[in-house]
Amino acid sequence: MNLFAEALAWIFSPARLTGSLPLPEAIVQHLAYTFGAVAIAAVIAIPLGYLIGHTGRGREVAVFLSGAARALPALGLVILLVMLAGVQLKTQAAMTVFVILAIPSILAGAYAGFEAIDRSVIGAGRAMGMTQWQILFRIEMPLGLALLIGGLRSATLQVVATVTIAAYVGLGGLGFYMIQGLNTRDFPEILGASIIVVALALVLDGLFALLARFAVPRTDAPRPRRVRSAAAPVPVPSR
Repeated sequence: MNLFAEALAWIFSPARLTGSLPLPEAIVQHLAYTFGAVAIAAVIAIPLGYLIGHTGRGREVAVFLSGAARALPALGLVILLVMLAGVQLKTQAAMTVFVILAIPSILAGAYAGFEAIDRSVIGAGRAMGMTQWQILFRIEMPLGLALLIGGLRSATLQVVATVTIAAYVGLGGLGFYMIQGLNTRDFPEILGASIIVVALALVLDGLFALLARFAVPRTDAPRPRRVRSAAAPVPVPSR
């Protein structure tokens, strides 16, 4: 309990606003790496997932590649790419790894959202004379949005936790304090940085949960009025 109190004191210490890497700057760096990686992964994975979900082709290949990407050791891959690309391209190397980690969840959310749609709804759209593009934009994309947001949510949480390894190659972020604390055996610093990462993950998770709630299409229809049955006796007013 004392360690937890010391970690909170470390977080709110005025000394966190100064030094080689102030805490607000580290948080901004951490979020920039996270959102940048998820945005790039979304540009790649969402169109591919929509293509798979719309055509029904390539799902097995996507599942295999997604599983292989999830099995990659992130830290080892970052160090390997930095060694291959050089120190000058270490930011691009680290971002490549984060994008690779984010793609599987977004890809799965994109095509799973299409697969979850009732086929009768799509059949009704075709019966009304809709083209393939109209079915895609007016039926499949709106109805599959909730699962896509779920995929973005999973990818963001995975990346925000993994970005801490960026500090191993000198890219800052909240992992900087963890590595510094390990070197100096400053456990409140390690725990304090970890608490901030957890807090960021919880805030982002809550935002995506709220977004997913509003993304679900409303299907509730007005209830019909109750009609008195013809067989029911009609009360006769008494004189």
